[in-house]
Amino acid sequence: MRPRAGPPRADLPERRQGRMRPSTHHGRDVAVSGRLVVDEVSPVISLGRYPAKAVVGEHVPIQATLWREGHDQQAAHVSWRGPDDRVARQTRMLPVDPGLDRWSAVIRPDRPGLWTFRVDTWSDPWATWRHAVETKIGAGQDAVELANDLETGARLLERVVRRPGSRAVRAALTTAVEALRDQDRPLPQRVAPAFDEPVDTVMTEQPVRELVTRGVVHQLWVDRERALFGSWYEFFPRSTGGRDQTGRPVHGTFRTAIAELDRIADLGFDVVYLPPIHPIGHTHRKGPNNTLTATPRDVGSPWAIGSPDGGHDAVHPDLGTLDDFDRFVTRAAELGLEVALDLALQCSPDHPWVTHHPEWFTRRPDGTIAYAENPPKKYQDIYPLDFDNDPDGLYAEIHRVLTHWIDHGVRIFRVDNPHTKPPAFWHRLIIDLRTRHPDVLFLSEAFTRPARMYGLSRLGFTQHYTYFTWRTTKHELTEFGRDLVDHAHEARPNLFVNTPDILPTSLAHASPAAFAIRAALAATLSPSWGVYAGFELVENQPVRPGSEEYLDSEKYELRPRDHTRALREGRSLEPWLHTLNEIRRRNRALATLRTLRFHHVDNEALIAYSKTDPETGDAVIVVVTLDPDVPQEGTVWLDLPELRMAWQDRFTAHEEVTGARWDWGRTNYVRLDPHRAVAHIVSVRRR
Repeated sequence: MRPRAGPPRADLPERRQGRMRPSTHHGRDVAVSGRLVVDEVSPVISLGRYPAKAVVGEHVPIQATLWREGHDQQAAHVSWRGPDDRVARQTRMLPVDPGLDRWSAVIRPDRPGLWTFRVDTWSDPWATWRHAVETKIGAGQDAVELANDLETGARLLERVVRRPGSRAVRAALTTAVEALRDQDRPLPQRVAPAFDEPVDTVMTEQPVRELVTRGVVHQLWVDRERALFGSWYEFFPRSTGGRDQTGRPVHGTFRTAIAELDRIADLGFDVVYLPPIHPIGHTHRKGPNNTLTATPRDVGSPWAIGSPDGGHDAVHPDLGTLDDFDRFVTRAAELGLEVALDLALQCSPDHPWVTHHPEWFTRRPDGTIAYAENPPKKYQDIYPLDFDNDPDGLYAEIHRVLTHWIDHGVRIFRVDNPHTKPPAFWHRLIIDLRTRHPDVLFLSEAFTRPARMYGLSRLGFTQHYTYFTWRTTKHELTEFGRDLVDHAHEARPNLFVNTPDILPTSLAHASPAAFAIRAALAATLSPSWGVYAGFELVENQPVRPGSEEYLDSEKYELRPRDHTRALREGRSLEPWLHTLNEIRRRNRALATLRTLRFHHVDNEALIAYSKTDPETGDAVIVVVTLDPDVPQEGTVWLDLPELRMAWQDRFTAHEEVTGARWDWGRTNYVRLDPHRAVAHIVSVRRR
C-alpha cells in the first residue's frame, strides 16, 4: 500500500497539483484540485457558452468564490491574455467579502478581439506563516516555542532567494533569513526583517505557491469604445429637401442630408443612424398614416425594401448614387460622426429576391407569398424572409450585403426586429463578420421578452434597445436601472427616447419639460442613448388617442423640419441636448454602466443616482424630477461609500448644468422647477 501524503513541507520545491477537468455543480463551473476550489466565476455567460462583453480600456471586474478546508491562507490571481498574446498577464485577486470567500480583481483590456481569462488559486505558505507567527507572538509565546516556526519562515525565504532577481532583493531576503536563525537576537528583532515591507512585498508579488488549482478558461469579447459609449441621432435623408414654392415637401438626397451633419455634430452626437436607404417597392405601397392606398406622389415606407432599381445593396435613386452615399460617410467622418445603417431583413413584393429566390419566402396554401403581420397590424407591403428552405444560400447573400456596406465605410448596423429571425443565424453571421472586421457593431432593435432580448446579446449583438420607453415612475426606473447593471457583463443598453415607430404615451401631448426629463434620464442612466429627429422640436401628436404612432408619421411621408426657425423662436430643445452631450464628454463616469447606483430621496417625484469612474474615482450624481408640471423638493441621502467616501465626508459639488458649486455631504436639500431645470447633474472630482 502506498503511504498517505503528509502535510506540505516548506522546504520542498514549489509544487502544483495536476489540472483537473472542470465539473458542473448545480449549474456552475467548478474547478477542484486537491484541497482548493474555484467556484462561481464571473463574468461568465451561460456556463461559458458565450463570451462576456467589455470594451477597450474598460475596467472589468473578475470575481470568484475561493475556499479550502482548515485555516491555512490561500491566494489567487487572474491569468488573462488578449488576441495574439504569447504570454499571459497576471493580476492579483483580493478578498472583497472574506465572510463569503468572494475574491475580486480588475482587468483592463487594451485592444479589440477575443480575450481569455482564468482564475488560479493556491495555498499561500508565506501568508499562513506570517499570520501564525504574529498570532503566537501576540499570545506571548517566546523564541523557544517558536523555533520551528522561525525555521519554517527561513526556509520559505530561501526558496525565493534561489530565484533570479536583483541583488538588492536577494540581499534583503538573505538578511531576513539570517535574522530568523540568529538565536542571539531578541524575538522582535529576529522577525522584524521578514515583516518589513521590502521582503513582504517580494513574498506577496512573487509568492511561493503550493497546491495550485487552475480554474476553467473563460472568454471575453472586447469591442471598441463606441460599443459602450455614444450618442445617436436618427433622421431620414429623404426629409431634408425642404419645400418648393407651393409649400410641398421636396424629396431630399444625400447631398441635402450632408447639410444636416454640421448641426448634428454641433449638438454633440457621435453616431448618425439612417433608416433604410434602399429602393422602395410600389406594390401595396402605403400612403400617409399607413393608409392602404397610395398616390403616385407618396414615397412609401423605407422598410418595404426592393424594387426594379435594386435591393439591399442598392441606394434609392431619389437619394442619389452610391458615390453620393460615400461622400455622405466621408463628410460625417470629417465631423467626428459615424454612420449607422439600418439592416431590415425583409422585402417588398418588388424586391429582386422575390423573382430570383422565391424559396426565401413563405407560401400560403393559396400559393401567394405571406406578408408580414403583427395583429391587428398588417404590412401588405412587406414580405418576411423564410430561413428554412435555403438557409445557406440566404446566409451567403446577407453576408455579402453586409460586407458590401462595410466596404463603403459602414461599421455600425441597427438591426430591425432581430428576434423574428433564427438565433443560430445571428450567432453565425455576427461571429463570422466580426472575426474579419472586429470594429463592426450591431444594435438589436428587439422590443421583446427578456429571454429574447438578452439572448440576442449573448449571441453577439453589441447593443440592444430596452424597455426604457415604458419606464416612467421612480420605482420602474430604479428597477430598470438595476437590471441594466445586473446584465452589464452580457448586454449593453441604448436608451432611445423615441423612434419613428414609438411616440411614448408619456410624451403624447406632453410639454417640453416632459421631453427634457426623458432626455436627461436617457443621457445619464446609460452610456449610450439615442434621439429620433423631431424629438428636439417636441413633436407629440399621436395618430389617435392612446396610439404610439405619430400623426403624419415620417415612415410614410416626407417631414421637412426647420430647425433654425424653431431654435430662433425658442421652440427647440437643441440647447438641452447639446448640454447633455457636452456633460457626457466632460465626465468619464457617465461612460460607465457597471457603477450605476441609486440613492434615496424622500420624494417619489425625484430620482437620484450616481456613477463613478473606476480609474480616477471621479463621480457624477444625478437628480431628476419626474414631474414636468410642478416644482418638487426633497432630501437626497447619498450612500457615500459608493462614491468612495466616508459617511462623514463633505465635498464640493459642481453643478454641471449651471456651473454652481455647493458644499454637499451625506444629506442634501434639492429643489427642481421643471420650468427652469429638470435635473441637477453634479460632478465630484477626486483631484
